[in-house]
Amino acid sequence: MSSGSTDETLPLLSAPVDGVPDVIDTAAGLDEAARSLAAGTGSVAVDAERASGYRYGQRAFLVQLRREGAGTILIDPEPFPDLRALDDVLRGTEWVLHASTQDLPCLADLDMKPDALFDTEVAARFLGFERFGLAAVVGETVGVRLAKEHSAVDWSTRPLPESWLAYAALDVEVLLDVADDLDARLHATGLAEYAQQEFEHLLDFTPTVHDEPWRRLNGLGSLKVPRQLGRARELWTSREAIARDGDTAPSRILRDREIVALSSARVRTADDVFRTLGTGRLTRRHAQRWADALMRADSLPEQDLPRRHRATAPGRRMDRALVKERTDALKTGMRDLSETTGIPHDLLLQPALVRSAAALPDPGDPDALEEFLVDAGARQWQRELSLPVLVDAARSVRG
Repeated sequence: MSSGSTDETLPLLSAPVDGVPDVIDTAAGLDEAARSLAAGTGSVAVDAERASGYRYGQRAFLVQLRREGAGTILIDPEPFPDLRALDDVLRGTEWVLHASTQDLPCLADLDMKPDALFDTEVAARFLGFERFGLAAVVGETVGVRLAKEHSAVDWSTRPLPESWLAYAALDVEVLLDVADDLDARLHATGLAEYAQQEFEHLLDFTPTVHDEPWRRLNGLGSLKVPRQLGRARELWTSREAIARDGDTAPSRILRDREIVALSSARVRTADDVFRTLGTGRLTRRHAQRWADALMRADSLPEQDLPRRHRATAPGRRMDRALVKERTDALKTGMRDLSETTGIPHDLLLQPALVRSAAALPDPGDPDALEEFLVDAGARQWQRELSLPVLVDAARSVRG
């Protein structure tokens, strides 16, 4: 869960009010947790802790829940094939999460999916909070300070230290009060309906799946020729397989910047790898593995190498100067709308959508523009606010 800075003068909330509960890791304990949640009332606060900097993937290594009448429940999901027993008793219950897009995918992997949710980070953004990490939002709403020193620890550690469990329990202990405060503010400012549409949209959130995930390597843009890109692709693919098989975060095996460095260097042997990266944490066996991957890439025929620029879809070529002028006008309009409403411009409409709208044949056509926004997934509230602004801005630019 995200943190964010907060006022250091606020009182520190360092221990859960009911103490740190035992971690549930047995079938009997899971059944008892389900009964407790079923007997509880109102919304349920939900959080999950991952170990993405240490383990492969984004799975949860601790799930925290809190509900009135049930107290705080900590669950180790590793011994269980799923947590469907909890999901079943929470059907129809609103979940309160902070930065829900971080936790929804790993919870879905455990067969836990809310029917309704309230995202405290999204609510804080609607309300114009300057900082919207959990610690900052907690300080702004309920006036206490959370200790966040365990936010980046290895949650796959077993047993989990008591201090880590206290940190995890406190995250859900405050969430329900935070949500109540934010909900009242949303209603007072007339933003509750907009926020509700966002929450409903988040129910269907799934992480983006990229066709060529290796192209997301940091620093890839410095590689200029297809052969270098082919080397980067082969190194990424090898790293991914090793990470998956060893349940290790890819960055702990080979960093992105090391892949880029090897891709542009003259490397044929393990010694060449050492000369490029230094001895550091590399063993000779590891160095040979990367040398072999580079040799495989170097043996590929030219036609099998990736290209620096992907082919663009065929169609009408736009006047680049016109598109730029439109983009500037549309962005200015959205910034003005943000200042008027107090809603951050990137929440009003994703910047990528604004740029794409500028490249439409006629973004000044309200029907065509609305059809584009609907197809792109813009919510009704976003279209209601942004469509008139975008149309006026587009019409101000001569085409």
